[in-house]
Parts: sequence; structure tokens; C-alpha cells
Amino acid sequence: MSTELVTQQLPSHKKKKEFALFKTWKRLIKNKMAIVGLVIIAFQLFIALAAPVIVGVDPNKQNLELSELPIGTEGHWLGTDNYGRDIWSRIVYGARISLLVGIGAVSLGLAGGVVLGLLSGYYRRLDGIIMRFVDLMFAFPGILLAMLIIAILGTSLVNVVIAISIWSIPTCARIVRGSVLSIKKQEYIIAMRSLGASDLRIMVRHVLPNCMAPIIVFATMRMATAILSTASLSFLGLGAQPPTPEWGAMIAAGQEYMWTSPHMIVIPGIAIMLVVFAFNVVGDALRDALDQGMSLDK
Repeated sequence: MSTELVTQQLPSHKKKKEFALFKTWKRLIKNKMAIVGLVIIAFQLFIALAAPVIVGVDPNKQNLELSELPIGTEGHWLGTDNYGRDIWSRIVYGARISLLVGIGAVSLGLAGGVVLGLLSGYYRRLDGIIMRFVDLMFAFPGILLAMLIIAILGTSLVNVVIAISIWSIPTCARIVRGSVLSIKKQEYIIAMRSLGASDLRIMVRHVLPNCMAPIIVFATMRMATAILSTASLSFLGLGAQPPTPEWGAMIAAGQEYMWTSPHMIVIPGIAIMLVVFAFNVVGDALRDALDQGMSLDK
């Protein structure tokens, strides 16, 4: 087979991608729950980016004369906490923290997991070594591993990002490895090898792009885990420290006032629930849409 003929055949696999992406989007928006999830995520993204514009109150400004105001109070429609701080402004700025920590943790986890998964799936000699390392990480429950890492590094949001990203690596590596094992047997990969393409070129330009579907689903659902884990660690005092307006820390601070001012824990709790629900629903819908596309291709 000539070089020209092989190179003409290779793009035929890529020409379907734009059409497949469009079809996946159409299947996704047919899912009503996915639309709800996307709206919630879009709203969180909007208030996080526009926080200084839509909130005119400093989230850390204290006024003890206005402490524990109920929901619906003029000027503080979600009430205030025990220090008189506006809960709406703290929820809005808390959305910014949740997104930053979630995106940072998932991005770092993907970077480590994708590299390990590619190497493990493509090189049989490295597979055993990398997978045994991954199995060792799986031996620790995720939240306990994160707590151990924070105990070593210290309590801060940066260390929370590092801890959650390390926790995310083994799962991502397993997912990518499984995809690589299947993709590297495809005819177009064998054709690239016959053309003398380097392993790095094949992995980066041909194998990795075809692993993106499970990676995107994993990243979407991992965002929910990262946000919930951030709130959990902050609730335990291992994440955001006072007076940072983080949702988990807000719930921890409102425990003592749950009977007199329940809105102090109910409102941030609802915020966490809605965002985690949104990312999980969108992740499930993405997986279903991509699975349907793969079954139709077959």
C-alpha cells in the first residue's frame, strides 16, 4: 500500500468527528435532566465570574448589629450569619472557590492520570509497574488519602487541590488505559506505525484524541466529587479557613446556630447539593449520549 493511499484513508476516521460531536450534542439536549444540570452549571459559572458586579456587599464584612437576620430581610434576602455577614454574597463568592478548586483538582488529576494511562496502555513493559502503583493508591479510601495528604502538607485550599488531584489520578489512569488498549489495535494505528510515525506522535495525535469521550465523562463527574470533597474537607477544618466564604466552611460555622438560624447551614447545603447534582446528571447524560453514538457507529 502506497504512502499516499494510507494517508488518504487515515483522515476518513477523523472526518466523522465533527458530525459525531453534533449528534452527541443533539442526544444530550434531548435529556431534560441534562438541560436542568447545564442550566445550574451555567448559573454557577455566571455568578462566579460576575460576583463583584451582582454582589454589592463584601462577603467578609461583619456587622454584629445585623447578626442572624432571617431570609427575606431587606438588603439581605438570604439573611445574615452570626457575624452579620451577608449570606448571599458568601454563597456567590463560595461558588467561585468551588469552581476554582474543582477545575484545578480535576485538571491536575487528568494530567497525571492521562499520562500514566497512555504509558500503561501503550507499553506492555510499563503496564505492570504502573498498574501496581495505581492498585496501591486504590488501597486507600479517597477521602482518607486526601486527609493524609493535607495532614502532611498543611491546611489550605491549594493543598486541597493537590490532595483531590492525587486522589483522582488512579481512576483516570484506569479509564485511559482501557481505552488505549482497544484503540492501539485499530487499523489506522497500525498504518501509522507502518509509515514510521514515532510512538509519541501516535499517542498524542491519534490515540489520545480517540480517548477523549471517556475522559470528558470522567472529568464532568469528577467535578462533582471534587466540589463535594472540598466542602467535606473544609467542614472538617482541613480546607478553607475562616473567614473564607467556602460552602463547607459555612456549614461548619453554622452548626451551633442550626436551631436558631437554620438558614446558615441549609442555604450552603442546598448550593452544594444542586451543583453536585448538576455535574452528576450532566456526566450521566454525556455517557449515555456517547454510548449511543458508539453503538450506532457499530
